[in-house]
Amino acid sequence: MKPIAIEGRKVGSGKPTFVIAEIGVNHDGSLPRAMELVRIAKDCGADAVKLQVFSAQSLMHASSSFAGYQKERCDDADPSAMLRKYELTGDALREVVACIRELGMVALATPFSPADVEAVESLDLPAVKIASPDIVNRVLLRRVAETGRPMLVSCGAATMDEVSDAVGWLREWNASFALLHCVSSYPTPAEQANLCWIAELASWFDVPVGYSDHTTEVHSGAIAAAFGASIVEKHLTYDRAAPGPDHAASADPEQFASYVAMIRSTDAMRGVAGKCVLDIERDVRKVSRQSLVLARPLGAGEIVSERDVTVQRPGTGIPAAEITLAIGKRVSRPLPAGTMLQWDMLDVAA
Repeated sequence: MKPIAIEGRKVGSGKPTFVIAEIGVNHDGSLPRAMELVRIAKDCGADAVKLQVFSAQSLMHASSSFAGYQKERCDDADPSAMLRKYELTGDALREVVACIRELGMVALATPFSPADVEAVESLDLPAVKIASPDIVNRVLLRRVAETGRPMLVSCGAATMDEVSDAVGWLREWNASFALLHCVSSYPTPAEQANLCWIAELASWFDVPVGYSDHTTEVHSGAIAAAFGASIVEKHLTYDRAAPGPDHAASADPEQFASYVAMIRSTDAMRGVAGKCVLDIERDVRKVSRQSLVLARPLGAGEIVSERDVTVQRPGTGIPAAEITLAIGKRVSRPLPAGTMLQWDMLDVAA
């Protein structure tokens, strides 16, 4: 499985988990609030901060309606009116991106229309996130693919056939991409997270797979990393009780810091592929492995039979695993009972 490259960093299986703090619309349309969230993301240890780039007027048709969770958290007349409050454009976006970079993190964004992609290009962002609803938006996918930037494509509320179609298009266009397992429910109940789908997507499509997390669990990102997620994205808010569509399904600063710390711990515990004897195991291996020991005395030239030996620690003699090689050999000199056998005690030519 080939990793993707985001601003010189390889992201994929066996690499450290790439943690994205999704600001989304949790800045409430306020530039100072957006800058505050960027600094919180840095303090919490995120690798990247993701923005949403959109124009409510071009995104929403007059017939658009609220999703259930939006109705509960918004008092706007219609979805377009709600989104207009959360637009960050032009100079504001540039200031936020500059702040992200100054703090040593990667700036990312989700565009929602081909025109929004132009804004992403003007900001010179190194990769593009595709929101779950747009996995079937061939027009947008094609426009982003034309930029040559790596794409992080969320798979929420998509059938496997729809994911397969999108993957087919991206490969046809020679795009570099990763898939993000996602459940499009805000918040997602823990029992509906289906983290096993991370491995399924990786197996089916042989690309890096991550997790766009909408649960409220502080340990879900770490579990996703253990399940093979090479990217974890989580909404970050200043206050989960704040009014607005996404705050309740987000992590507050304290939660996000714990969330990232658990992912880093999981990365360390996951280790690297390739089973071997670790240096820290060698002492225990030596004293706890088993060797062949004589159960009775043998005279010079006697043949070792299976009933003549027992197995005891430590593993400093002939290994117990090699008993079939030792049986049938003649001892080269008299050996008392309790002797831990060594190969130079046996006539190996016999």
